Parts: sequence; C-alpha cells; structure tokens
Amino acid sequence: MFAKWRVGFVSALALFSASLVGAPAGAVAGSGVAVPAVPTAASAAANSGPVCWYGACYDYVSGHQWTNTTGVSVLMKVDAPIVNPAQTGEHSLQEIALQNTARTSTVEIGWTVDPELNGDAKPHLFVYHWVDGQESCYNGCGFVQVSHRIRPGMALRPNEAAHFAIRNIGGDWWVFFRDQPVGYFPGTLWNGTYQSAQLVSVFGEVAENTADTPSCTQMGDGRFGSTGGSSWIRDYRIAGTTDAPELAVSATSPSRYDAGQVTATSFRLGGPGTGACG
Repeated sequence: MFAKWRVGFVSALALFSASLVGAPAGAVAGSGVAVPAVPTAASAAANSGPVCWYGACYDYVSGHQWTNTTGVSVLMKVDAPIVNPAQTGEHSLQEIALQNTARTSTVEIGWTVDPELNGDAKPHLFVYHWVDGQESCYNGCGFVQVSHRIRPGMALRPNEAAHFAIRNIGGDWWVFFRDQPVGYFPGTLWNGTYQSAQLVSVFGEVAENTADTPSCTQMGDGRFGSTGGSSWIRDYRIAGTTDAPELAVSATSPSRYDAGQVTATSFRLGGPGTGACG
C-alpha cells in the first residue's frame, strides 16, 4: 500500500509541474461574472480601507487573475510579522487561493502567524477550504493527510523561500509545500461540483478587530512592499489554461501595507500597520 501511495505522490507532482504556465505574455481572460455577497481579497477595492466580514476586518495586499484553471504555484518568502499582543483574533498571513466563479468554494494554502490558533508567534503552515460559502476549519475538516514529514500546522522557518501550490488531480484538490505533496481535499466535499477554479488570488492579509482602530500588526517582515528588503511573492504559475499568468495587484490600505516591484508574475508586499505595538 505504501508503495502505491508513493507512486501516486510522484505522479501527482510530475503532472503538476509539467502543466504549469509560467511565461507572462498575451491577454488574460475577462471576468464577465457576478460579484458575490461575500467580500474576498480579490473583490476588495484598492484604497478602500479594511474589508469587514464574519466578525473581523481585513487588510489585503493582493494579486489576482480571472481565468479557468486547475492549479496554481508560487514561490513565497516566509516571515515572522509581529501580531498585536494586546488583541485576540488578529493574525498576519500570506497565501494562495483558488475559487469558483461565485467565490463560494475555495482551497487555500499558505503560512500564518496566529497566536490564538497556534499558541505562539511563529509562522505556521496552514490549509483551509470553503464549501458553497460555508466556513470550515484550519488544517482539517475533511483534509486527507498523506505526507509523513510535512503537516499543516507545523512551524516554519522565518526567511525561508518555499514553493506553495494547489492542483486539482483526479477530482481532488491537492496541496503542495516545498514541491512535496502534503495531502488533499476530496472532491466529494463539493459533491464533485468544484473541478476547476475561475479566480486565482495570491496575497498578504492582516486580520484586525475593527476598522475604526487600525492595527499595529505587521504584514510580511514589517517593511512596506514599496521599499527594499520587504517580503515577496514570485514565480506565479497557473495550470490547465491557455491564459498567460497576469497578476492584477492592489492594496486596501496602502498607507499601512502596500505593494512594490509589480510584474505579471511577482510583487513585493508588506508594511508596519500603525507602527510599533506597545
């Protein structure tokens, strides 16, 4: 049984790598879709300020693309941003996400500094998903673990550069870290209705308790994305599409978190929030 699983891992990884599109050229597909009731990183307008939903407010520096795809891969820097120690429920993360047209079904993988979730101030690997607009839970709720070394929830090394990827293989949504398969969300969670994604998002996110009191929580390494030495996302690739990779990048609160050095497949991101906590 182990040998069969191992062959499956290698085949899945090879299929994912071979099908990625990495050269930024040509036009991208237009959206032509209805905007959903639930806000997302991609639907948050530039300079709009924090987006509030589900009992919290969120600032984003986001790159997104409308297309029709079965996979995404990026190289991301892992950081250890300071999260406001005086508030509960705040976090800072970077991730990639694939969503359907209505933005109600989602698969996500990334890293997060979330003291309430993880019990410390270190960056941790996480996975998450939505089914028909319904929340789930971090690192579980149907996720099938296959790796013996890499587990959602494990602590990561700050300053590490690592590949994060999502790919639909055989109807299941597989997630990859450091070019290794971690596990998958079975397609049966969506009753087989979610087989491809129409929206790709790669972004940094800061969760705040209220939009009226901006947070001191950092994004990335705390440096603005428009300055040198800040965090970054690069080598953006998509699979199962003839569209070229082409990120549209925006920031909800650029006075606190912004982007810089934007290309079709990369951007810098981060910021100090309101400044030093304390």
